[in-house]
Amino acid sequence: MTEEELLHAETFRDRVTTVTESGKRNWIYALKPSGRFYNYRNIVSYLYLIVFFVLPFIKVNDNPLFLVNIIDSKFILFGKIFWPQDFFIFAVGMIAFIVFIVLFTVIYGRLFCGWVCPQTVFLEFVFRRLEWLIEGTPGRQKALRDGPWTFEKVWKMVLKHTLFLVFSFLIAHAFLAYILGIDEVVKIIGEPFSQHIGLLVGLIVFTLLFYSVFAFVREIICTTVCPYGRLQGVMFDKDTMQISYDYKRGEERGKLKKTETRTLGDCIDCHKCVMVCPTGIDIRDGVQLDCVGCTACIDACDEVMDKVGFPKGLIRYASENQIANGTAFRFTTKMKAYTALLFILLVVMSVMIVTRKTVDTYISRVKGQLYQEVDGGKLSNLFEAKILNKTNKEIPVELKVEGMSGEIKLVGGQQFLLKKEAINDYNFFVEIPKSEIRERSSNITIGVYSEGQKIQSVKTKFLGPFK
Repeated sequence: MTEEELLHAETFRDRVTTVTESGKRNWIYALKPSGRFYNYRNIVSYLYLIVFFVLPFIKVNDNPLFLVNIIDSKFILFGKIFWPQDFFIFAVGMIAFIVFIVLFTVIYGRLFCGWVCPQTVFLEFVFRRLEWLIEGTPGRQKALRDGPWTFEKVWKMVLKHTLFLVFSFLIAHAFLAYILGIDEVVKIIGEPFSQHIGLLVGLIVFTLLFYSVFAFVREIICTTVCPYGRLQGVMFDKDTMQISYDYKRGEERGKLKKTETRTLGDCIDCHKCVMVCPTGIDIRDGVQLDCVGCTACIDACDEVMDKVGFPKGLIRYASENQIANGTAFRFTTKMKAYTALLFILLVVMSVMIVTRKTVDTYISRVKGQLYQEVDGGKLSNLFEAKILNKTNKEIPVELKVEGMSGEIKLVGGQQFLLKKEAINDYNFFVEIPKSEIRERSSNITIGVYSEGQKIQSVKTKFLGPFK
């Protein structure tokens, strides 16, 4: 190795690739990759973008398929409405999600980052493609950026940043549709701006935020800002699948000379893997925090190996043990156990969502009220009920005393007709024959019925005389 290569081998981990030795921004001009993995990622990104922009328009039972309305504390998943009272489901869901992230990363490394992370998809398959289309190859991009302000530079820069702002504005609207719902967004668009100044300001702020991220910050989000990317290094082990350079096969590197018999490794030191990397790293230096697992270096290296007649796979998906020991990828017992646990977590969450109640009832005696003796040898207690209707339609309900004779009488001529997406308050008397009350405080069960079907049973206390 040359003196420069030795120095690099000792210092490349001292700073991220987006920063120069002097501490300034090292702008990455990535070459457009091509190959089978890039083609697969193309398909995934197209599906991702279609789903992202179309999902707000999909409805189930007149509800959006997915909604996160933080303002009204209303959340919809697969058409089912969730309220703060369903917090336990979110708590379990967050625990399951964290466990899922940890186990997924231990097995598959940064597969999520390279294939379906919104930052990667939007940057690599929307904004960077616009840049390639308007400014050309990385060499032309660099020459244009470093060159004087000619007419060509002005119109290309104006066109590029205008399109960046337009797409950022669309993305901001899409996120707004996930918060308010597409119907509300369409309604707001059709109304005067003066009625929604605060919302307009928020849209502009988020548009500028997305624009700044994709036009200027870019890969720094992945290498420095994103907590998931920063934590992944401590989740990897020697069996984690990651993009790896086969140093046993590739070293010692050297240029290919057709007139001489090759005595060096298969790496011909073409630097193609570095030129296509969106974070500017050299994967041949080993596993690095800056690698987002995008597979661009795999495609670039495979293309070069094809041209020089060497086997593909010099850079490939492989664990550290595979590279060190030369063994094939093996789905270890640990990986099987982790995958089974991931599956169980997903099943548990799915069951909790599917079996979740659409009506939640809370019944308690009105405090400070004693029992009353009424006609017919009955005792009466005053109760209050809070019934949460989580659906988007009105529901007629009926309350019945279960397991004993009893009658329920609403106060003030109210009707048990639950308003949609609301907490309904009722006061009612429960009358039970005195002969059936044998204790000062008796447990009773009240059933909640809708159209003849019981949807919930609620236990409460009934106060009687001292015995």
